[in-house]
Amino acid sequence: MSSQTRLQAPAKINLTLEVLDRRPDGFHGLRSVMVPLALADEIVLEPDQTFSFRCDDPRLGPNNLAERAFRALASAAPAHIDLHKHIPTQAGLGGGSSDAATVLLAAMEGAFGPLPGVEWLEIARTLGSDVPFFLVQTGALVEGTGERVTAVGALPLWHVLIVKPPIGVSSADAYAALDLVARPSRPRKDSVSLRALDALQRGAFDEVYALQQNDFEPVVAAAHPEIASALIALREAGCERPMLAGSGACVFALLRTADECAAMREALALPPDYAVFATSVAHPGSWRGTVPA
Repeated sequence: MSSQTRLQAPAKINLTLEVLDRRPDGFHGLRSVMVPLALADEIVLEPDQTFSFRCDDPRLGPNNLAERAFRALASAAPAHIDLHKHIPTQAGLGGGSSDAATVLLAAMEGAFGPLPGVEWLEIARTLGSDVPFFLVQTGALVEGTGERVTAVGALPLWHVLIVKPPIGVSSADAYAALDLVARPSRPRKDSVSLRALDALQRGAFDEVYALQQNDFEPVVAAAHPEIASALIALREAGCERPMLAGSGACVFALLRTADECAAMREALALPPDYAVFATSVAHPGSWRGTVPA
């Protein structure tokens, strides 16, 4: 890396999220169809004499995922990493995982010098279950504990309206609450995620829309009135199927066009401490590449 490089790290939504049985190692299996969004953090990389990290969000300390990703690269050339946060935290949008994956992708492209013999997927898995997804740079079916990723290919340019309630949700707490609820078995051959993957590959909006599902939504909305209120607000604004993002706290509406997204945003009635983001599904190359300084 000979000069400053600016990269975007996209948010994601789960169009489906099936949480399977808890495994002997304590992790849960999952099946999920995920897509990256144009809503993104910005990461600026610069060569330096020693490693340093700065973030404009004071809530992110020195052990955040972007810094941990760099430190996992034992022989990386020193650099300064500047992280500009636009994706809300504890939101279910994968911002921290995306930041880590973007640092790994930059390293794979030589940003920190030659790094022979690095097990990229293994590093990604140690950083978080969503990190391997962001390495494929498009939508995907994600299985196992996040390590099995089947890329979709080209994505339709659909739009997404996101509401962030004034709370955060701990993924660990969401899993603990879900474990208290009896749920049916989920044979792979009957998986809603596999049907959603096929529909997404065909760009069949109505099919994808009808197949949206998130196992966390009932328990998380029941535990957090602010999330339940956000779901109601989206319904009242015209969304027939508002969805929880990941394990929360964000909720979202999937929409065909930018005009539909703008109209729904205008119709939303929410207190001022609820943040709203209008964005779209990201296309490969539109978010991973260098952006102008």
